Formats: sequence, structure tokens, C-alpha cells
Amino acid sequence: MKSILIVEDDITYGIMLKTWLTKKGYQIYAASNVARARKVIETEAVDLILSDLRLPDHDGIDILRWLIKHERMIPLIIMTGYADIQSAVQAMKLGASDYVPKPINPDELLKKIEDALKKSEAGDPTFAPKRKTGAGQTSAVSPADFLEGESDSAKQLYNYVRLVAPTNMSVLINGASGTGKEYVAHRIHQLSKRVDKPFIAIDCGAIPKELAASEFFGHIKGAFTGALNDKTGAFVEANGGTIFLDEIGNLSYEIQIQLLRALQERKIRPIGSNKEIQVDVRLISATNEDLEQQIGKGTFREDLYHRINEFTLYMPLLKDRREDILLFANFFLDKANLEMGKHVAGFDAQACKVMEAYHWPGNLRQMKNVIRRATLLATGDLITTNELADLQSAPTPVATGIALRDEETEKRRIVEALRQTGNNKSRAAQLLGIDRKTLYNKLKLYDMNDVL
Repeated sequence: MKSILIVEDDITYGIMLKTWLTKKGYQIYAASNVARARKVIETEAVDLILSDLRLPDHDGIDILRWLIKHERMIPLIIMTGYADIQSAVQAMKLGASDYVPKPINPDELLKKIEDALKKSEAGDPTFAPKRKTGAGQTSAVSPADFLEGESDSAKQLYNYVRLVAPTNMSVLINGASGTGKEYVAHRIHQLSKRVDKPFIAIDCGAIPKELAASEFFGHIKGAFTGALNDKTGAFVEANGGTIFLDEIGNLSYEIQIQLLRALQERKIRPIGSNKEIQVDVRLISATNEDLEQQIGKGTFREDLYHRINEFTLYMPLLKDRREDILLFANFFLDKANLEMGKHVAGFDAQACKVMEAYHWPGNLRQMKNVIRRATLLATGDLITTNELADLQSAPTPVATGIALRDEETEKRRIVEALRQTGNNKSRAAQLLGIDRKTLYNKLKLYDMNDVL
């Protein structure tokens, strides 16, 4: 299957082209600017590029110049809504395969694509997609792994990521579950000077209290009942690199003290050992809780908070990134097609409207699951509202996605949500605008497991 990279900043137009060309049997990658297009070219085997002339950061001719500079002989077709003959001539002189005006005639474009691919195959053997390997490989995340988005809030977030990544500052990522906090932590590591060292992630909410110290700092054989062998802790495993502590607000007060000491002194002592080990790690933490409120309650240490919070990143909710909803939907569709061996081309108009109107309480994680299920159920070329029935029947959230903060208000809202849903915790979490894991944590915190 031949692959085409569409470089188009008009999201709706880009999705239309992607859907149409997918139906014609092509594998499609998409980018909305020159910078992202370069990343795709560096990491994916692209057979042809279809680029708009006018793009937000540069223009299609800049892509052509970049291809020539890096000896990537990929055929490129320029498209534009501007009657700019000089630019067309310049693009053709630089080696563009062809030039098509907007609005595009589908049959004409398809013929130009087929002609360009035939010429590429019939030409010099080097006239083919190339990928960097070995020492020349880029450290950027492949577009196949994640999508940053094009909304203003996404652009601001990743501008901050690129700003803080080269430093050694401790970063606190604050945001609701499912918004992509771990990806941001990975991205910071990959753009840092520690990229060649380990990245170790720990879910603090999943560690039993009695095992947390062992997970962080390790233990020696016989240190406690069940310690049958020596264990290397996360801080030693991450030495020289980055350690990511997800949901750090779930750590016990005792572990917080030990963590603070390790960060301040850059030394750890495995349980049962009298030997200290020097460590050099960068800490990135994440939380969906209000840590300042926990400080006020005495459940989180203020000195640790300031130690982990040298720079804070705030993750936007998916419902506040309307421009990104269809981008992510198509991104997750591509992944689901690959995983399941299906060839669903896209979404019909009504399905797009439903997704854009939905409040997405589970954010990107929920969307990924919804799209996987819809892809599995789809029987035609397009996903319809039939495969998105859960989104249409979902109740309106009572908390509109706003984090629960006041204790008494939280309890009342939780009780009401459970009552409305017949004690269905998944649906109650949707009503509250939080994920199920957060709801379980709240029920445990307030001893409300038997509330109904």
C-alpha cells in the first residue's frame, strides 16, 4: 500500500482529503505545518507528499527545499487556493512533481498522484522514501505514537514543554486523568539532555503503602518478610535519567519524607542496607488532585510540594480543545485500523458533529476506547452515529468537568451521581466529570464505599 503525507492547515479540508484517499487504497499521514511534516518524513516511509502552498509556519516550497537538502527524493504535489503562478513556476523549477489549484478536481488529483508515483518507481533507485537509522535517528516521538494537537491550548502547552525540557528543573504536570500526562513526561525526557539515560515511570496510586519504599529505593535480601532477593529501586534504575511519579498525591506522608530526603541529598538507602547510593535523577510528577488543598489538610508536605514544583504544566481538558477533537479521532482510528486489521476510512458528517458536541469526561483515554470500539463495530467505510451510540445517550455532567475540591460539596455530588446511576460507578464518574479511578479514590478517602 502506497503512503501519502497530506500537509494542510485547514483541518476539515485535510480530513476530507484523507477520507477520500483512504477509500482509494492509500495509507495517509497528516500534518498541519512544515515542522510536523518534517517529523513524519523522518519517521515514516512516505511515498508522496501532497502539500498546501500556504502553511502557518512556512510554505510548501520550504518542504521541497528541505527534501532536497536532506536528499529525500519524495515526489511532492503542491496545492493552493491562491492564483499564484510565480509560486507554481518556482515549485516546479525546484522539482515539485506537479501543481493543482483549489478547489481540487478529484479525478485530476488522483491522476496526478498516480503519475507521480509511477515516475518515482520508474526512476533512479534512490528516488524512494528514506528513513534515518542508527546514530542519525531523530529523538522526536513518531507521529504514530501520539498527536500533540493544533488548538491554542495545545500549542501553548508544548511550547512550555520545549522550553523546560533542556533544563534540570523538576516539573509538576497538573491535569485530569486521561489528558496525556505521561506522554508529556516522556516528551520532556526525550527533549532533555538525559535522553540517552533511562525513563522510569511509577503509578503512585497503584503501589501498596507498605511496598512504596521498596519500589522507590529497593531492598536487600531478608530485609522484611517476602524479601527473597535483592531489589533495585526505581531511583537507581533511573540514575542519570528521569523518574516520573504519576498521581504523586497518593503517596503516604512517611514516603513523602523519604522522597524529599532523596531529592535533596541525591542519595538513597535500600531497605535493610546501611550503605547509601548516590543518585542523579530528574523528577517529573503528575497529579489530578489539588495538592495545595492537601497541604492545607496536612496530607501532603509543603516542602516536598515546592521541591517537585519548580515548573508547573497544566493539561487542557479534551472538551476545551474543540479544534483537536477530530484530529485525535482520526489519529485513534488509524491506530485501531492497524491493530485490528481493518480499513475504516473515517467518520460521516453526523458522527463528527456528535464527537465535537460531546463533553469527553474521560478525555483522550476515553476517546481512544470509544474509537476502538466504533472501529470494531463498523461495517462500512465510515463510522456512523450507530457505532457512537454511547456518546449520544450519555448524561450531561453535573460538574462540567471541573475538579472536585470542597469536601462536603464533593460528598453531596458523589451521593447524587451514584443515586442517579443506580450505583453504577462508571456512569457516576461521567456525571461528575472525573474518571473512574478518581471516583474510587474519593470513595476510599471519604469512607463512602457503602454509601448506597
